[in-house]
Amino acid sequence: MTASVISAESIPGTGRAAQGAIELRQVSKHYGDVVAVDELDLTVQPGEFVTLLGPSGSGKTTTMMMVAGFEEHTAGTVLIDGRPVDSLPPRDRNLGVVFQNYALFPHMSALENVEFALRMRKVPRPERRQRAEEALGRVGLGKMGGRKPRQLSGGQQQRVALARALVFNPAALLLDEPMAALDKRLREQMQEEIKTLQKGLGISVLFVTHDQDEAMAMSDRIVVMKDGKIVQSGPPEEVYNHPLTDWVASFLGDTNLIPCTIVERNGEEAVVDLGGLGLAKVRDRGASGENYAVSIRPEHLKFKTRASAGNGCAATLVSSTNLGATVRHRLTAGGHELQLRELSSDQGTRILPDEELWVGWDADKAQLLVLES
Repeated sequence: MTASVISAESIPGTGRAAQGAIELRQVSKHYGDVVAVDELDLTVQPGEFVTLLGPSGSGKTTTMMMVAGFEEHTAGTVLIDGRPVDSLPPRDRNLGVVFQNYALFPHMSALENVEFALRMRKVPRPERRQRAEEALGRVGLGKMGGRKPRQLSGGQQQRVALARALVFNPAALLLDEPMAALDKRLREQMQEEIKTLQKGLGISVLFVTHDQDEAMAMSDRIVVMKDGKIVQSGPPEEVYNHPLTDWVASFLGDTNLIPCTIVERNGEEAVVDLGGLGLAKVRDRGASGENYAVSIRPEHLKFKTRASAGNGCAATLVSSTNLGATVRHRLTAGGHELQLRELSSDQGTRILPDEELWVGWDADKAQLLVLES
């Protein structure tokens, strides 16, 4: 990967960006009879990187726009650093915003685009020119200030938008799918650079994306949204490994969902009946509902010998697909279709279709959850 060109050092003469807490209390947004956001409670702590993750129509962008002040909420309160901002226009909320299309003025140079944020705040011309130049230098565009947006690549345009959002030292940064238009390699590079910049500044970030990999790579906390509500929130590894419902498990990556009945619950472990797969011990995070299933990620399912202790069952290989770094195996076991993923380098003797095998999993890698579908 290309070395980062973004510097997290503070701009001389302007100080570090202020840390800012964002809080939404019972915030709702209605469009006629349509409820876009439904009584949302959410807090972003100072210096925290929080991602709103969900499919189109889940309410994540609407939530961000209400924080920024570009959408007026129907009910509830938005607070920045403990102060209600419901009546304040966007420019008075002290929030830096980067949109999906970057929203750069095509007739202005990169430097003028960055200066614009300071001009709107009545910063004297000599000072705003200096601060804009320093902000562009911070994002690796110190020599490109005279170029118009059309003369810049997608990644360079994004850096201009970032410089403009940070030049006035905002309390927090709002990012609305800013990397959606970039190719995979550049997107991964920019993810790393933005995260490095955010950590160096200590600035809080509210980030919107529908890309699960992006959310996993960048977030301190992922907030999964569906139908205007938060359905799960937690550190990336917790949400991924311990989904609360089958919808969260399926939305955030691939998983094996096996319907089950609970035989016994004991603290954070449960014994379940997986039907044709027999009894198994699984992780129990207190899921409560009428129907249950067990989620096992494909990478947590392993080929084992029949004599191995722990959870396991006989399985038959249906097909294997080499995906480069990994190999995806499709199996049938006890009337269920399963996926098993292993590193290509870990693949042993070639397995033939219709060959009977034994697969297993560790109890703490199998999650008991509510089956909603």
